[in-house]
Amino acid sequence: MGIYDRDYNRGERYGDDAPLGFRMEGPFSLTTKLVLVMFGIYAVQLLTRPSDYLTTGEPGWFTSLFGLHADLFRRPWLVFELLTYGFLHSVVDFKHILFNMLGLWMFGRSVEERYSRREYLAFFLTAVVFAGLCWTISEWVMARGLIPIGLLSGASGGVTAIVILFAFHFPYRTVLFMFVIPMPMWVLAVIIVGMDAMGAVKHSGNVAFTTHLAGAAFAAAYYKSGFRLTNWLPDRLTLPRLRSGPKLRVHDPADDVSADESEVDDILRKIQEKGQDSLTRRERQVLEQASRDYQKRRQ
Repeated sequence: MGIYDRDYNRGERYGDDAPLGFRMEGPFSLTTKLVLVMFGIYAVQLLTRPSDYLTTGEPGWFTSLFGLHADLFRRPWLVFELLTYGFLHSVVDFKHILFNMLGLWMFGRSVEERYSRREYLAFFLTAVVFAGLCWTISEWVMARGLIPIGLLSGASGGVTAIVILFAFHFPYRTVLFMFVIPMPMWVLAVIIVGMDAMGAVKHSGNVAFTTHLAGAAFAAAYYKSGFRLTNWLPDRLTLPRLRSGPKLRVHDPADDVSADESEVDDILRKIQEKGQDSLTRRERQVLEQASRDYQKRRQ
């Protein structure tokens, strides 16, 4: 039996009958932290909005600075807007952030448990950037040669990507549409994509349906391809060295690791409870060595 085949490493939480909604057990999740961060940023937005925002429609200097402008291609040095807009929301309509954060919290925690925290965060941020880029392109196309005018804010693209990815993993889990009508998750996903498609065709109102569709498309491509974004990221972010030092190899006694079954079990339980990011360097080495030993025994 392999080190990842133990019973406690196959939790019931991933099943289609697992509870969905307001559950508070387990460690403080990254999803909860994202929700708190966005509400904190929203408080800054409210504090920096002008007093006459209802009549002028001006969102305030903070929202204008970090929101995504439709004419971004004319000012490429503001490329950071492709990411920062996803942490802002409408200062006029509180339901904008309320429903986005409710969707993120309800569906994001199960997706986070399915992947590592690092991969989950990379997926969400990449979905936000991809959705924002698709929106700027669509606005440019709709402008038909004119300079597009508009400001985008909201995590809807990233949240839609998480909801659709959740639907791929748990298609038959029962959810409540409008908090009333029970239905399988795959039906809700079809309804969401269908409504966004109709909204994008009509191109009316203040909802950026294009970002929703882009987020859904990104989630579908991500799931079907089996691609992992963290494979392209370094394990640790370090500053570049100004000059090269001597090419010496220093022996670290920690490299000589060996572990019995009980220690491997303890490490796997720690991953189950706190995630892979909680492991120390030696614990990672122990797992790698145990995996190599297991492969040798199978040969």
